[in-house]
Amino acid sequence: MNSELRAAIVQDDASGRVLMLGWMDDEALALTRSTGLATFYSRSRQHLWVKGETSGNSMHVSEIILDCDEDAVLVKVHADGPACHDGSTSCFTPWLWRKILQRENANADESYVARSLRDGTALLARKVGEEAVELAVASLSETDDRVVSETADLWFHMLLLLRSRRLDPAAIEDELRRRDK
Repeated sequence: MNSELRAAIVQDDASGRVLMLGWMDDEALALTRSTGLATFYSRSRQHLWVKGETSGNSMHVSEIILDCDEDAVLVKVHADGPACHDGSTSCFTPWLWRKILQRENANADESYVARSLRDGTALLARKVGEEAVELAVASLSETDDRVVSETADLWFHMLLLLRSRRLDPAAIEDELRRRDK
């Protein structure tokens, strides 16, 4: 390493979503500029790495902006796939989605998430319908605590349904942003 490390905040150029945080020394920054591929310095492995070199999820740089005292950098990219090692679009993905990703490969006898995903989209679609009805009923005649509880059930099962279709919740955010224009 030939310089101080600076935090590199990686942002999707199209959506503005923060994808990840990496570290860059002068060499990583120079390589990022010259190749157009996001390159970082791994503190744990003590060497440079190009995002996507093993996963195939490269990040093509559209803009690099240094902060006012040049100790941090904003890297705007177009990503070929998920930014996070867990398969999420962003390393800043909400807790519940991460929990679903962590549990999907567990033993189906021990994990509701794994069992539901194994049982498939049709079962999850029915479950989402059931939870939506329960939320509607609770909204009309039950306590706020019940509405919160039923909303949590619906939200959870909607995320399971997305996962069964191999969709990331970021696609929903993107669609809602598109509609806001």
